[in-house]
Amino acid sequence: MKFNRFEEIDVWKLSRNLVKEIYTISDNPAFSKDFGLKDQIRRSAVSIPSNIAEGYERKSNTEFVRFLYIAKGSAGEVRTQLYLAKDLNYINEENFNNLLNKAEEISKSLSGFIKYLHSTI
Repeated sequence: MKFNRFEEIDVWKLSRNLVKEIYTISDNPAFSKDFGLKDQIRRSAVSIPSNIAEGYERKSNTEFVRFLYIAKGSAGEVRTQLYLAKDLNYINEENFNNLLNKAEEISKSLSGFIKYLHSTI
């Protein structure tokens, strides 16, 4: 896999879309009143594409892998915060499942990407 820009990386595109959806869903009235959870889930979501981009720009596969692990951790945080949002009735089951599936897909994609990069180091 060779990329000229981080914007070409599929998992970056997926995570960018997840951020948009997290921002939209966390603007609903019940969710938006919980400033702590709203801020945390947004920061965790933003961290995913941000760390992919930062790692890519380091121009070292070793550094890139390190940042992909951070992005993967942030995807786990998002999943946890989605469970909390569902438990607190801030999001419905359909939205929860949709976002959880996307966050899991991102985690799996990051794992595969990390595995690939490890083979090139």
